[in-house]
Formats: sequence, C-alpha cells, structure tokens
Amino acid sequence: MMRGWIDEAGLSVREVQGRLTLEHFESRTVPDLRRLRIQLSGECLSWDLVEAIADVCFPDESGEQGLARVRTARAFWDKADTAPTSVDSDGRPVVSPRELIEEKERTIQVYRDLVRARQAYDASEQGRQQALRIASMLFLVLGQSQAKVAELSRRVDALTGVGVSSGDPARVFRPQLERARGQEVRLSVQLERAVRQRDEAHRIADLAARRVQTLEAYLLDAGQRPPGSDAEVLPAAPSDLVAHEGLGGDRALDQIDEILAQADDALDREQEAVQDAADELGLASDRDASARVHIAGDVHRGLFRTTLNNSYGQRSRMAEGRDPHSDEIVAELRERLALVESDQRSTAVTLQRSLLPQDLEQSDDLRIAAIYQPGRSGARVGGDWYDVIALGACRTAFVIGDVMGGGVHAAAAMGQLRAAVRAYARLDLPPHEVLQLLDGLAAEIVAGQIATCVYAVHDPNEEQLVYASAGHLPVLVRYAGGTVRRALEPAGPPLGTGGWLYSSGTIALGSGSTAVLYTDGLVGWRGNDIDEGVATLERALSRAQGTPAAVCDLLMRALGAEEHHDDDVAVMVLQQPARTGLDAQLFHNAALELLGGFEAAPSARAFARSVLTSWHLPVEQVDLGVLAASELVANALQHGSPPMRLRLRRTDRRLIVEVTDGDDHLPRRHHAGPTDDSGRGIAVIATIGSAWGSRRTPGGGKAVWCELPLHA
Repeated sequence: MMRGWIDEAGLSVREVQGRLTLEHFESRTVPDLRRLRIQLSGECLSWDLVEAIADVCFPDESGEQGLARVRTARAFWDKADTAPTSVDSDGRPVVSPRELIEEKERTIQVYRDLVRARQAYDASEQGRQQALRIASMLFLVLGQSQAKVAELSRRVDALTGVGVSSGDPARVFRPQLERARGQEVRLSVQLERAVRQRDEAHRIADLAARRVQTLEAYLLDAGQRPPGSDAEVLPAAPSDLVAHEGLGGDRALDQIDEILAQADDALDREQEAVQDAADELGLASDRDASARVHIAGDVHRGLFRTTLNNSYGQRSRMAEGRDPHSDEIVAELRERLALVESDQRSTAVTLQRSLLPQDLEQSDDLRIAAIYQPGRSGARVGGDWYDVIALGACRTAFVIGDVMGGGVHAAAAMGQLRAAVRAYARLDLPPHEVLQLLDGLAAEIVAGQIATCVYAVHDPNEEQLVYASAGHLPVLVRYAGGTVRRALEPAGPPLGTGGWLYSSGTIALGSGSTAVLYTDGLVGWRGNDIDEGVATLERALSRAQGTPAAVCDLLMRALGAEEHHDDDVAVMVLQQPARTGLDAQLFHNAALELLGGFEAAPSARAFARSVLTSWHLPVEQVDLGVLAASELVANALQHGSPPMRLRLRRTDRRLIVEVTDGDDHLPRRHHAGPTDDSGRGIAVIATIGSAWGSRRTPGGGKAVWCELPLHA
C-alpha cells in the first residue's frame, strides 16, 4: 500500500526519505535510506512510518481525505496483524512480510550454494583433466615397462642354457626382470585407478554443472560468477624414459619408480580435491559402482539440498499468490544481495584504511599529501598502498604500489608489503636494491598475484628523485614552467617474478617542482586505454596549482575518479616549494673539499664555525655543530680514503652535518675501553645528535651524518 502511495505521489524512495523529519517518529529517529527500503518491503514495519509516508506523499490533502486514507490503512494494518495470513488492498491473502523475508533468506542461501557449486565444478573439471593427463602418461610408461619386461625375459631365456661354470649370467637379469614385472603390475593398477578417478571427476563435474544451471535459473541472473582456481601441475615424464634407448639398466627402472611415486601423490591430491568438490555438492564420492549408481539416481533430490529446511527449489504455500519472477521481487533480491556485498566491501575498506599510514611523515624540504579512494565495486577494493619514510639527513623515501585483485586478501598482502618496505628502507639502500629484496619476499607474500611498486628517494642536496620501478606506472614531474616529464626508464617486471636485476634511475626535482605517484586505478578505468589516461593526467598536472592536497583533489576530479572508477585509486603528491624571503633564510647549504690529510681537520673546524656563525645560530649550537664536524672528519681521516667532503645543511628544524669519503666500510658504534686510543668518535656523535647514520654512496664510498635539532 505504501509503495502505491509513493508511486501515486510521483516520488522516489530517496525523495521520501529526504522529507521525513524527527516529528514523524516517536523514537525521534529518521531511518536511513537502506533501512527505509527494507521497511517498505515489510520488514520491521511500524505504524508511525505508515502515517509518516501518508503525510509526506499527500501534504495537500484535506483533513477528511487524510483521515479517510489513514483509517483505511489502519483497517488493513489491524487485519494483517490479526489474520493468520496477510491480505492485499482488496482483502485477498498474500505473502506476509515475515514469509517474504524467509523466502529471501533462502534465495541468499541459493546464491551461496551457487558459488560453492561453481567452485566444485572447477575443482572437479580440473581433477578430471589432471587424471586424464596422468592416465595418458601412465599408459605411455606402461608400454615402455612392458617392452622392458619383454627385453629382460628374452635375455633370461637366452642365457638359461649356459652352464654353471660360466657363473650363471642369467642371474644378473633375473632381479631386474622381477622388478620390472612388479612395476608393470603397479602401473596397470595405477592406470586403472586414474581412469576410475577421471570418470568419477567427470561425474561430479557434470552434477555440479547441472546444479549451477538450476541455481542460476532460480536466481534470475542475481548471482555473480566466482573466479576459478588454478590446477596443480603434474611433473612431466622424463624424456629419456619415453625414448627406447632409455630402457637399459637399473636407471630406467629407478625412473619408473619415481614416476609411480609422483603419480601416486598426484592421484591422491586430485582424489582429495574431487572428494572436497563432492562434499560441497552434498554428494557421496564412493568408489564402488553401486554407490555411483545410487547417486546418479538421486540427482534430483541432491540438487535441492539446503542448510535451512531442504525446501528451496520447491513451491511452497508462501509462494502462492505472487509471481516469483516479478520485477519487484528480483529488485528486492538484488538489494539484499547487495547488502551482503556491501558488508564484504566495508570489511575490506576498513582493513585497507587501517593498514595505510594514518599520518604522513613530513619532510623538512618537501610538502607531501596523499589520498586513497576505494573503488565502487566491492570486488576491487583493497591492494593500493603508499608510504613516506624518513631516512635521516633530510632524505626521504616514497613508495606507492598495487596488489592486483581485491578484497581482504589483497589488503592483507598490501599490509605485509608495506611493512617489508619500511624495514628494508631502514637499511638506506639504493632503490633498486630495496626492490630486489622485496621481489624475493613478494614471491612468498603474494604468490599467484601480481604486485607492482615504485620506490623513490629524495635527496635535497642533489635536488632529484632516485627511483626504481617494478612494473608500475611512471612517476610524473611538473616543473615550474608547467612542463611535465615522465620518469620512464628504467622499469622492471612486477614483484615476485624472480630472476630480474632491477636498476635505479633519476629525475630532477628542483625548486618549484611537483611530483605525482599514482596507481592504475586513476588512469585505467573501465574501457579506457592506460596510455590515454596517463596523457590526460599529464595535461591535468600541467595546469595544477596550489598545495599538494589541492593538487590531489584536482587530479582526482580531472580524471573522474569520483564518478566512474570501479578500481581503487591512490595518489601521492610531492612539492619542492620555491622558497623566498624569510623562508629562504632558514634553508642553507655549504660544502668543503677535505684535502691534505690530517691537516684538513683544523680547516674543517674553522669552516664549520664560520658557516654556522653566518647562519645566525646560537653560540651553543655553533659549538655542537663544530664538535660534530670535527669528530666526523677525524673518523673519515683515520678510517676512510679520498676523496672526502664536509657538507653542512640547515633547515627550519635541524642542522645536518655530513662527511663523505671513498671507503665503503660503514662505521659501527662500540664501547671504547679506558686505555683505548680510539673508538669514541661515533659514541660522541650519538650522544650530542638527535639521530645519526651512514649509507653507501652510488659512486662508491660512504656518507656518515648526524642531525642536531635547532631550538626555536
């Protein structure tokens, strides 16, 4: 009746929900759109909602007309509440709301059984093909084994008449003959088993296919096809075993034993898979013929089993009086199924967001923002990720990646990859070495899935990004004049492939530049070519202005990510601001080449004091900076090799002192004894600095640095 009112008023359910107010309900709670639709279908219906719908749909009715409409509705309400069966507007019995809900619940169960039936069909069909391959291989090996038996029998017969004085040469071949005959018997038994298993898997697959057809017809296209599973690969027969010349000696018999063992294992696995498929279908998978005949005759009853009450697929009194194929019922079924998918999507999104960084680490030199938007399709949610990792000495690592697929599994794999990247980044390795380590780990974490990633490191001293890519889309950089450049080379295959040596590339990121890292969901929406999407992104980036967050939003709108993207989207924007005025006075660099051996130490201290004083630092901070420079330079002079350089860098938050030299042995902190002449330099650095570290440099050698906080 309320649906009729809504149609008569020419309103949609969304418009009705928007007009409901707190005054319409005793509970002072307006139902949301989803709950309103469920209530309109008859579930949890309340009388105040009936009155509210009447008020919203007919606000201009006279008082008498409104009262008459409500009285009529009340009469039907009372009759439906007290009658043993529900009635329609003409007083005829119809399906009650509770009965309709039960019917819908059974239909949802049909949907779940359809998924299981399809999976059972896939497993059974794979088992049939695998058993067929095993039977073919065993048939071939059996022929070779029979030839071996015939050959050994001929030799034994030929040598039987030789005298005892000759040492009975036939005795050499008799053990081989007995072994070959035993193998022949075992091969025959296994071949018969493989043929039986092939037939059994074919029968289960046929029953599963028939069940899928029945359930699909019942659901009226409301189901969703599940992905198939990969079949195991049976080890192939050795080529030299198949060849005739491979039959000589014990080696051929050993290989036949290996084939028998492999076939046994493969048949056991496939038998277990087919048994699981039969269990999913609610069927027995007995090996004897009588059981198979019984099952075949009981197919009809087996097709309509359910965990609820073994009644779906049969007409019940609840279905009487309505058309089960009506558009309204189909719409309601799809809505309920959509609620199930929505719950799954919500779980994946929650897991995905919890595994992404809640707050990005902010670099002194860069402005950073990132955005993640889950796809509209529940099956595609999960897998996109990004991270920002401070490496020390104002160097920052950026990573963005995508685990193909979706759902909770992709989100979980993404979380493991992100944790691994953070661990490897702490080693302060070049980007290609980080991907090399990640590639080996990804083979275990995301086995059978495709995962792409780009890892980049920003060094403010060099004003560039050093990056490595594992099958990911290119980084884009927009320069101050509006020119956009792609970081195309080098690029390697996705993670987990193994056997590939990644390499690093560089792209300039100077003052006023903006870099964009993104996943394929931004540029590769349905029906769109990825290259065309990247070109569109380049054009949008060339016009982008404002903060990194504003650029993220602009690019999302320009690519229509909020409108038609089914896949996840992740975007990260880095900006190297053009500093002017007072802001520019807080950022300085200075460097000194260390020449002449140990006499370079006094020059380094004098240089550090002069530079730090010119930067208007307090005296105590100047003294700490000079001490740090002195210790690092002394360490390099004693343990390193030329060329050497002292570099000082000041930001608005810290002072970085760094010394590079040509030796690649990294220093370690250790405790010096009371009588030791050396070993205290790194301990002093660790004491006075807020952080310190070391890394190998690309051209060979190392850099040792420390950070000193600047007080406001």
